[in-house]
Amino acid sequence: MHGRVRDDPFSLLMTGAGRRDPYACYRRLRAQGPLSRSTSGVWAVTGHRLCGRVLRDRRFGVRNGPYVRDDSEPLAYRPGAEADFSLLSLDPPDHGRVRRLAAPAFSPKMMARYRPGIERITRELLDRAAARGRFDLMAKVAAPLPIAVISELLGIPDEHAGPFREYGAVVAGSLDGVPSLRTARALGPATRALEELFADLLRQRAARPGQDVLSRLAADLGAARVSPREVLSLCRVLLIAGFETTVNLIGNGMLALLDHPDQWAMLRANPDMAGQVVEEVLRYDPPVQATLRYAQEDLYLAGRRIAAWDPLYVLIGATGRDPSVFTGPDRFDITRTRGADHLAFGSGPHYCLGAPLARLEGEIFFRTVATRLPGLVRAGEPEHRSTMTVRGLARLPVRPG
Repeated sequence: MHGRVRDDPFSLLMTGAGRRDPYACYRRLRAQGPLSRSTSGVWAVTGHRLCGRVLRDRRFGVRNGPYVRDDSEPLAYRPGAEADFSLLSLDPPDHGRVRRLAAPAFSPKMMARYRPGIERITRELLDRAAARGRFDLMAKVAAPLPIAVISELLGIPDEHAGPFREYGAVVAGSLDGVPSLRTARALGPATRALEELFADLLRQRAARPGQDVLSRLAADLGAARVSPREVLSLCRVLLIAGFETTVNLIGNGMLALLDHPDQWAMLRANPDMAGQVVEEVLRYDPPVQATLRYAQEDLYLAGRRIAAWDPLYVLIGATGRDPSVFTGPDRFDITRTRGADHLAFGSGPHYCLGAPLARLEGEIFFRTVATRLPGLVRAGEPEHRSTMTVRGLARLPVRPG
């Protein structure tokens, strides 16, 4: 390993070793203070309090240039759209305007409405996988669950469910880049097919509205409250963000439980602790490890001068292990009382819109697996994805026991 990389803990995060165990790099970065600058010139924010401050401060934004809304584009696929996540790359006030369009889908009332369907899907996936004996939890349960839930949330008709899940899985896995040439080749066609499906369904909902998210977005589009580009991007964001958070919450959480038999036994004996498991996983090994912000003006942060448009990596994964906030931060403990103080869903205007749904899916999964598969054990070595922003597993072999 090149000496410059070895001596810079932020650069180490980009290596295979750093991606396998980012928490060792975070400890080294934290020793330099809550704010440090890498050899590449990027600012790294590791302190829990400082990260929360940056996420809430309007002087830091997600864009490194002005956003221009274009209402002239038709409701159709736009080449290059696979790199544009709209809601994820908008700052106030445009961010708030677009966010409000989808917010009703994640209200407490809607969560109660989604619960029975999520419980049914989770039971079916676990029972089907367990009937095979040894199985990969990621492929057979963790990945199919959020795609199925999002299909119902968006109101995808049964005849389109197969293509939606096929293309959706390809597009949803692209949040942290593409891991292979094969995936890169599949991403463009999958994005095109998915957006053409969304556009067709939005036109149908405009003529025959229902009670689903797409019907509400079709009405907003007709009333010119959102542009065609924004509504298609928003549909894609709901898919991508909803998939990545849930699939990795389930994978990271199940691995942590199986690696800590006392905690797994505690959940099996007390399935009502499933909600606490969700919060502890989000603190201990969150699906989203980092988010990028840009200074919108010259300013000072933690006594350091930050120039306008300087990039700052807010290391969410580091905040959950901050010893000034959490006692025994490297210990996985589902009885922890302050676990919910984590920043896994962000903070401020970009707080994760789908957080209630991710929490609900996670709580239902952990409760269901503890009651239906109490003997679940590892059946091989897990394989982590080679990504930095998103932390999750490519494989988690298990058997019912």
